Amino acid sequence: MEVLKTRNEIRKEDKWNIEALFESDKKWEEEFSDLSEKIKEITVYSGNITSENVCKVLKKRDELSLRMDRLFVYAGLRANEDSSDSLHQSMDDRANMLLSDFSALTSFIEPEILALGENKLKNIDFGIYRHYIEELLRSKEHILSADKEEILSMAMPVTSSASNIFYMLNNADTVFPDAIDSKGEKHTLTHGNFTAFLQSEDRVLRKNAFENVYATYGKNKNTLAAIYTGSIKADIFSSRVRKYPSCLDAALFAYNIPTSVYTSLTEAVNKRLPLLHRYVALRKKLLGVDELHFYDIYVPLIKDVNISVKYDDAVKLVKEAVKPLGEDYCRIFNKGLDEDGWVDKFENKGKRSGAYSWGSYGTHPYISMNFEGNIDSVFTLIHEMGHSMHSYYTWSNQPYIYGDYTIFVAEVASTVNEALLTEYLLATAKDDATRKYIVNYFLEQFRGTIFRQTMFAEFELEVHKRFEKGEALTYEDYCDIYLELNKKYYGENIVPDMQIATEWARIPHFYTAFYVYQYATGFSAAITLSRKILKENGAENYINFLKGGSSKYSIELLKEAGADMTNPDTFNSALDVFEELLSEAESWT
Repeated sequence: MEVLKTRNEIRKEDKWNIEALFESDKKWEEEFSDLSEKIKEITVYSGNITSENVCKVLKKRDELSLRMDRLFVYAGLRANEDSSDSLHQSMDDRANMLLSDFSALTSFIEPEILALGENKLKNIDFGIYRHYIEELLRSKEHILSADKEEILSMAMPVTSSASNIFYMLNNADTVFPDAIDSKGEKHTLTHGNFTAFLQSEDRVLRKNAFENVYATYGKNKNTLAAIYTGSIKADIFSSRVRKYPSCLDAALFAYNIPTSVYTSLTEAVNKRLPLLHRYVALRKKLLGVDELHFYDIYVPLIKDVNISVKYDDAVKLVKEAVKPLGEDYCRIFNKGLDEDGWVDKFENKGKRSGAYSWGSYGTHPYISMNFEGNIDSVFTLIHEMGHSMHSYYTWSNQPYIYGDYTIFVAEVASTVNEALLTEYLLATAKDDATRKYIVNYFLEQFRGTIFRQTMFAEFELEVHKRFEKGEALTYEDYCDIYLELNKKYYGENIVPDMQIATEWARIPHFYTAFYVYQYATGFSAAITLSRKILKENGAENYINFLKGGSSKYSIELLKEAGADMTNPDTFNSALDVFEELLSEAESWT
């Protein structure tokens, strides 16, 4: 039986180079102590912002904010390395508290700038801050007075507590029973290897893993329901205090995304659900089972192909796949993988589950993943490198004020990379069986990203609407809503296993309300852009998009790159590709 290594047992070359942020915890402590005092300097401008000093105030805030970012990211990365490490958990908590203090201390800035009046603001030369001021004016009806903004900033640790509680429950306190395979052998079951078990050809193993995971969550059902309810109530509190019509409006307004984009996505996907039903029917037929269950939807359909990949070979694959993006992109990409220590590669005991890319302006990006030696891990690597390259280009080409990209475009770069990898693998497939495997994998990307994430989006919208109407939802209510959505999306060719009704309780992204729909919109945009890169010399426009950060609105940046997200045809075009691949797969029978 495999036993997880401790953090200290992981080789240095397999860990990220966190010393690029701070060379030691001691240096972090020194910066924490100094910054704790320095942030108070901003208060000298409280009540004193004028036309003459407004740019000076913004510059001072940005200087302090950048230092705060570095503290916050370092502590967060350290905490994520091992959730049982009390020292780094404490550092993370302190960083969060300091960030809350800083937010409270700077909360007067935007209300006071707006108090100068729109006419006066339009006559000030803001230089690099011009777009920021335009955005501020757009948001003015949702920005409160300075004293109220300070109160909201001080309340941040409370309103974000649900997410933190879920993180600790899910990562530090949740332990799954061993999964038993068809030979009666035990396998350690973790967040990191759960998906790998669901992809196993051993049906007993994947059924046992499936049942053990959801039975474990079921044991904490009331706690999980209370945590998620707390998160939704915090969303409602924030949206109402800031005078938004709904939580959805609040989430999309921040990035100037029309709510029609959200509804157009769900409507387009619902109209094409017969495609998913066809895919489920094909899966049942190719697997040759009398009953298809939800623990059967991840296993590859092409059983004769066993693609096992070592990490170093995965790196070679992803380097080849991104070559259509040009020499400069590849130089940075390769250096991040080979020399600069961007990636924390393997799972260890207590390490945060899942994969992500994170970092701070002025340093390099960081990727956390749990490489499992399969094709899915290769896609995870290139996905997170897409995020990291987006961050790198943005940080290298934008001032700090625009040195981030919005959540709406966050999944575009990662999914473009995935699409390029898929096209590369299809183009270089050495035999028919391998091509079938990759076609099936691409179909699974559509199922998991466009269909599944849109289903998540419908779930989020439904539960928020019910709370906004004054309803109170129990654990059973959440499960009923989620199960009915699964039935609608997957159709009659799959058994509606009751365990799947609990899946909502293990989705961390639900604690960032109305985030997941952007996987589907991002995937749709990425399919469009990847086709332009490969067939229409679209790499230059795409790289310019990566460099844009938040210097323009996301809708505008994507449109300039070649993907108009205000046009419903974008979603249908992506689903057309799914239909083409599905038709090819149906010809196998």
